[in-house]
Amino acid sequence: MAPEPHDPPAQSSEPPARPSRNDAENAVRTLIRWAGDDPAREGLLDTPARVVRAYEEFFAGYLEDPVQLLSRTFGEVDGYDEMVVMTDIRFESHCEHHMVPIIGKAHVAYLPDRRVVGISKLARLVDLYAKRLQIQERMTVQIADTLNDVLQPKGVAVVIEGSHQCMTTRGVHKPGAAMVTSRMLGAFRSDASTRREFLAMIGRTGAGPLSNT
Repeated sequence: MAPEPHDPPAQSSEPPARPSRNDAENAVRTLIRWAGDDPAREGLLDTPARVVRAYEEFFAGYLEDPVQLLSRTFGEVDGYDEMVVMTDIRFESHCEHHMVPIIGKAHVAYLPDRRVVGISKLARLVDLYAKRLQIQERMTVQIADTLNDVLQPKGVAVVIEGSHQCMTTRGVHKPGAAMVTSRMLGAFRSDASTRREFLAMIGRTGAGPLSNT
């Protein structure tokens, strides 16, 4: 008799338990040994601790809440209803496939509907999602969708240009190659003139097609 099918185990929404700092440093020592060196030699003695401290900085985005970040908005805009654009927001992220850097810049815009957010929050939102293990397509969606959900503007546009060291320093070895992704919501998706105005502001008029997400 064929066994009865069973439902797949439920996926927990809770993040896995975080290892201790000592566990993390021991993992670095293991990688050093695997690479062929001795973690006990003088030049590497403090490397595990340094790497763990660096990881705290690289992946600080896991400790922040994007909704809380955007929670304080301002309604006194005196009728301003043109797009708000922040260009060339430099970011440093890490590819989730090889854990090597993605370095680039993000361009973020929205069309306010009665409320705006402090401009520094746009840069911090990019950093919040960049400081996680990422793929660029998902990061683009996360930034755009969070702005859209929290501010509920008339439209949101995000364009990200990134250089991926997983293909510039290994694999196909193509330095200088950049990936461009975009997400257009609301008026930026439905109104071609609004979209063109935004692309002109970020200097992509006449550029090749974007990778729309």
